[in-house]
Order: sequence, then C-alpha cells, then structure tokens
Amino acid sequence: MSIELLVALAGAVFLIAVLYSSVGHAGASGYIAVMTLFGLAPMVIKPTALALNILVASIATLQFARSGHFSWKLFWPFALLAVPAAFVGGYVALPAHVFKVMLGFVLLFAALRLLFTAGAEKPARTVPVWLALACGAVIGLLAGLTGTGGGIFLTPLLLFMGWARPKQAAAVSALFILVNSTAGLLGNVSSTRQLPSYLWVLLVAAAVGGALGSYLGSNRVPATTIKRLLAGVLLIAGGKLVLA
Repeated sequence: MSIELLVALAGAVFLIAVLYSSVGHAGASGYIAVMTLFGLAPMVIKPTALALNILVASIATLQFARSGHFSWKLFWPFALLAVPAAFVGGYVALPAHVFKVMLGFVLLFAALRLLFTAGAEKPARTVPVWLALACGAVIGLLAGLTGTGGGIFLTPLLLFMGWARPKQAAAVSALFILVNSTAGLLGNVSSTRQLPSYLWVLLVAAAVGGALGSYLGSNRVPATTIKRLLAGVLLIAGGKLVLA
C-alpha cells in the first residue's frame, strides 16, 4: 500500500472511531465500509476491522462501566456462547463472493439501524436465559464471519425486544463487542497466520479517534447528525458489495 493511500485510510479510520465512539460503539461496520471503499481485499478487511474494534471497544467499555450503566446479569447469557461462536466464525474463511454479499447486508442492516433506532426510553423486561444464550450464539457466529463485534445486531435486539434501556444496551454491547472481536481475531489469526504490516498505523489512528470521540460523547454532542452521516457511508458501501 502506498504512503498516500495509507494516510488517507488512517484519516478515515480516525473519523470513524471518533463518530462511533461518541455514540458508544466500536466502529467495525464503519471500518469495513471505508476499507471496502478503499478497495482492500476481504482477507485484509476482516482481521483489521476486528483489531480496530478491540481497541475502540475497550475505550467504550471503560466509559460505560464508569457511568454505572453496565449490567453483568444481562451481559453474561448473551456472551457465554457468543465468544466460542465468534472464534469459529473468525476461523472460517468464506468464498470471496459470499463474504462480500454477507458484508453488504451487514452494512445495510447497520445503516437502517442507525437511521431508525429511536424512541422513548421504556422500562426493561427480563430476558429468558435460554433465549439470550441462543441469540448470543447466533450473533457471535455472525460477528466472527463478518469481522464485526456483533454490536450492530445485539443493540437493536435489546432495544426492540425491550430487554434493556438505551444506555444499558450500549454498555452491554460495548463489552460484548470487545470479547467477540477478540475471539474472532484469534480465530482469524489461527487460520491465516497473518495480519497486515501497516495495522499499527491504523491502530494509532483508531486510538486517538476513540479517545476523542469518547470525550466528545461524554459532553453530550448530539448523535442524530453523526448517525445519519454514518448511515450514508454504510449504505454506499453495503450497496456496492451487494450489487457488485
């Protein structure tokens, strides 16, 4: 990769990290979108997105844990089977065309979620443990296969089903993303035995962006415009993959 392209990619990663972390997420779908638009190969996109996800999710996890919104009781049933499932998903190498279509639908789903998840905060209902285990396993597998942490699936599920309040859902999703991204990356590295040599540059960009975004988010920067901008990027990249 040329220096010019790497600098441009690092700048895009920085912006995605700022935007996502300001609303409590790690940004895998955003990293996937920009790397897709930059023309990176699927075998590079997957581990890179997972590594960046781990870093930014760590920052988000600390932020929400300090705010007192995290619920271990809600977290563990979803995470218990999700972690090994994410490892399996990360280990599996899908055919390139299948991977592209799957990524496309993941990005489109994320875009719709950003555009339409809103509403008044309601009291949370208790989720049956068996159902949380099953949902976690499916989400973990999808997270590993697609190179995301699963937050784009878990957060709307928790909100749509009324199992968590918005801030609680974000707090649980942050740690869920962290553990699944770690498992997915370990599975991927076990299979491919390689990471891109320029990863450290993107990690620095994501770390700075994640720290800045978390700071801005804690000072109540409005998230509506941010979500719409992200949705636009995801719609473009997702449509590009599905229709290619």
